[in-house]
Amino acid sequence: MTTINNDTIVAISTPHGMGGIAVVRVSGDDAISIVAKRWKGAPISEMKSHTAHLGRLLDTSGELLDEVVLTLFRGPHSFTGEDVIEIACHGSMWIQQQVVNTLIDAGCRSATGGEFTQRAFGNGKLDLSQAEAIADVIASSSRASHRVAMNQMRGAFSRRLTSLRAQLLQFVSLIELELDFSEEEVNFADRGKLIDLATGIKSVIYSLADSYSAGNAIKNGLPVAIVGQTNAGKSTLLNALLGDDRALVSDIKGTTRDVIEDTITLGGTLFRFIDTAGIRESGDVIENMGIERSFKKLDEAQLVLWVVDPSEGADEIATFSQQILPRCEGKKLLVVVNKIDTTDQATQTEVARVIEQQISGNVEAQTIYVSARDGQNMEALNQAIIKMAALPSVADDEAVIVTNARHYEALVRAGEAITRSIDGLYSGISGDFVSQDIRECMHYLGEITGEISTDDILGEIFSHFCIGK
Repeated sequence: MTTINNDTIVAISTPHGMGGIAVVRVSGDDAISIVAKRWKGAPISEMKSHTAHLGRLLDTSGELLDEVVLTLFRGPHSFTGEDVIEIACHGSMWIQQQVVNTLIDAGCRSATGGEFTQRAFGNGKLDLSQAEAIADVIASSSRASHRVAMNQMRGAFSRRLTSLRAQLLQFVSLIELELDFSEEEVNFADRGKLIDLATGIKSVIYSLADSYSAGNAIKNGLPVAIVGQTNAGKSTLLNALLGDDRALVSDIKGTTRDVIEDTITLGGTLFRFIDTAGIRESGDVIENMGIERSFKKLDEAQLVLWVVDPSEGADEIATFSQQILPRCEGKKLLVVVNKIDTTDQATQTEVARVIEQQISGNVEAQTIYVSARDGQNMEALNQAIIKMAALPSVADDEAVIVTNARHYEALVRAGEAITRSIDGLYSGISGDFVSQDIRECMHYLGEITGEISTDDILGEIFSHFCIGK
């Protein structure tokens, strides 16, 4: 557990800049007495918790600084568990800073990044996974990422882990009780039932770990690679999807020589579109570097938009497909037959037939016809992208989807430990070795919630929070 200073901290909690109002937050044992030195209004010491009061705030010289609204949250019924005061002042940047300065002069210390949340964690108001979820809520950029973060902040993930640790504790208690009576050869637990219990726990752990791929896509944007031959209209398609001239468009082949990324929310999900360099044989060193990056982004993508210019001809497209399709195995593929405004229906149909023949059963594919330049069928393409993404639903308040790399790593290690314990039970090894593996599994689950933690880990986590939160 991290050490919590008893001093009283202050920080601006609203975003940097000028606005209608700004909020300055104070937390600590002396919050009431310190703010009272600069407050003119109803006595703070007599205020009820969770009430707001209009008054005036004075600067260090006793002059009127601003007319403000003061809200009091008495500990332990506050965010941090300490006495908390929030001062809503006018949004002048000068006023904001002067409010902070006058409170520092009165006895506060300037808060560090994430220190309010770290105090909430240290005082048992939330666990570490909930604290991390607060940062995710603040950073959420889509409906799905917001919902996942809110579920975690409300404790859905924590409750799941608490249940697992309780089962593991029961498991290890029975094993270790047998060790105490080893000389009497007493068995307190049926090995078959223990194996069933451990197998069920393992299934839940790996189910949570497996959700990380989707969770990472929800949080950071599902990676969608836009690939194809040169001049197929990839950059035009990116611009049409984004509704902005993000990528340079030219009739000259090889214009795009590096990857261009941008994000957009479709159907409540954040997508990260990646326009890649056209893939072809080239003697240009720089262009070849861009093509190599195209293949790398194709490998990393979960969804691939293969943009096809039907005027290239069925034979050339079939040859090109041999470069693309093997890298699409296990992925979802949208074949986007582009430039339907300049090619006839028969050509489009023949190209689609040739591509369909090339696609193996290991690739989930769909074909759609568009004109990126004229915007024809772009809405249908958007809907196809949303449908093919098929990210897990987060409508359930108890839905748990892992979005944090630290949590994923801990789950994998916990899964490895419970697997070793199952193998040990099957092979009949000594109970103390099985117990050790179970306790290791509990350790890694405890790392997620902060029941097992170090100051170094906590410092790294909270250092990424904004000041004032």
